[in-house]
Amino acid sequence: MPKTSPELALLPTDPHVRDVAFDLYGEVADAPIISPHGHVDPGILLRDEPFTDPAELLITKDHYVTRLLFASGVPLAELGVGPDAAADPREIWRALAANWHRFAGTASAYWLGYELRTLFDISDEPSADNSDDLYDRISARLHESSFRPRALFDRFAIEVLATTDDPLDDLAAHAALAADPSFTGRVLPTFRPDAYLDPEADGFGDRVQRLIETTGQPTSFAGYLQALRTRRAHFVGHGAVSADHGVYEPYTTDLDPIAAQTLFQAARTGRLDAAGAREFRGHMLYQMAKMSVDDGLVMTIHSGVRRNHHRPTFAAFGPDTGHDIPVRTSYTENLRPLLESFGTAPGLHIVLFTVDETSFSREIAPLAGFYPSLYIGAPWWFLDAPDAITRFRSAVTETAGFYRSSGFIDDTRAFLSIPARHDVSRRVDASFLARLVTEGRVSLPTARRIARDLVDAIPREVFKL
Repeated sequence: MPKTSPELALLPTDPHVRDVAFDLYGEVADAPIISPHGHVDPGILLRDEPFTDPAELLITKDHYVTRLLFASGVPLAELGVGPDAAADPREIWRALAANWHRFAGTASAYWLGYELRTLFDISDEPSADNSDDLYDRISARLHESSFRPRALFDRFAIEVLATTDDPLDDLAAHAALAADPSFTGRVLPTFRPDAYLDPEADGFGDRVQRLIETTGQPTSFAGYLQALRTRRAHFVGHGAVSADHGVYEPYTTDLDPIAAQTLFQAARTGRLDAAGAREFRGHMLYQMAKMSVDDGLVMTIHSGVRRNHHRPTFAAFGPDTGHDIPVRTSYTENLRPLLESFGTAPGLHIVLFTVDETSFSREIAPLAGFYPSLYIGAPWWFLDAPDAITRFRSAVTETAGFYRSSGFIDDTRAFLSIPARHDVSRRVDASFLARLVTEGRVSLPTARRIARDLVDAIPREVFKL
């Protein structure tokens, strides 16, 4: 293979280090993808219908893209965002093409460029001048059977794909895929109970009532806990390996049963103040760890984000529309009650994610370097970009090494971006390892093993695959 761009994209510029990185990347470039945390709708694989248009495929469902277009003056309604959106797909594509220069240097530009090049044989950068031509070329490919979701799933070499699901989801799509002999992939549900654990979440009381009624439990805190256990068991029965918790702060506390019952009754009837809500959330995160000890679900904690920062946008367009904003995050003291109780429990796996990268070296790596239950989550949301991934490796490796990390997590709703995101991680990790090799800190054979393990053995171990 000629060592020219794009083959050398993201690899070091120093020729000697680049050659080592290129060799290490070659170990994993075509390895199957293990995606143990993401947000792709399993229904697209069940239905296996053609994607409708380039905008729906590449823009509308990718809030990395829509948020920057919105910041650049394009209204979200004109980008097809929201449950009732009815924008013209060609106009959506034109908006991206006309603003392509604004994405220069971003991870989104790299991912989209990778998708255009590898899937559609398009090397031209989008612009206002070529917008319609590129739209038509992509549209024509979408009618081919090779661009159906299942064909792409196979082409991407996805071995495992985890979705994110409501606790009351019947998981019918997952059951149908698992029972379909023509589909050989592994699509796993993930238990995501946030809206059932946070008294300040919209509709909390109604959700809890439905949870209790669905599982036939009494309206008490003990009944509520049993209802959650029952639904977790439903997920385990459908192949789930993890439970995901998106919390503002990773605060945990162990309350006595009377205090928990009092807070629960106030929470479900909307009578809990902010301090009480914090205590209830902290106790429920503690209870989720206790349940993971019992049922084996890996506990992932995505902390430190102010969700739906702009309330008017949330009211008009719903969640996950680009305005989840990072805040400072501290794990050491917040998780101590949980870790004192369960941190050394056999079989418990907890993966800590953050978008506050100062916590990687200050807290997360030292914690994972002691507690057998803790693993360092891959860079997520604002940090899943080349330079941030490099900073992450530098921040955590000297303290905890590579084998206390989770492997890459793509965390995406944009199905076509999955291989692009994993390719970025593989290139950046190969580059980081190459530097260690050329500096005499890691041998080349060991670096080759680490490169392979980062995309296979490590995520399998962490997520109990």
